[in-house]
Amino acid sequence: MMKILMLNGPNLNRLGKREPGIYGVSTLKNLEERMINLGKERKMEVVCFQSNHEGELIDKLHEAEDTEIDGVIFNPGAFTHYSYAIRDAIAGITCPVIEVHISNVYQREEFRHKSVVAPVAKGQIAGLGILGYELALEAFKREAGKEEE
Repeated sequence: MMKILMLNGPNLNRLGKREPGIYGVSTLKNLEERMINLGKERKMEVVCFQSNHEGELIDKLHEAEDTEIDGVIFNPGAFTHYSYAIRDAIAGITCPVIEVHISNVYQREEFRHKSVVAPVAKGQIAGLGILGYELALEAFKREAGKEEE
């Protein structure tokens, strides 16, 4: 069974409360439950973690490499735009990472248009709301299916 880590960065614990016009009304708890259930439907285990602290996110990326994690769905939040430490953590592991953003960062403030994570991520999904997380999960499932053929 594939095991996927859903990793969420700063302020994502405020989903449903923080700027609902941008991020929607679904809470992080709702998102985590949805992803865990969707994973079960696809015979995948989804493990969820959120932190507002850069070092904890880096530790989880390192753990993903050292455990049975097959892929990481990662919304680094604001760290996307400036955290070279998170970028280096992703570059330093072989576990694939898909970068996800709820909002379309390219329609927002100029500083959000640059991702230091994207060049070392397997892919990036932005602007599709929480559907982006589901699409990332589906991408990992399909990739695993190709390997089994």
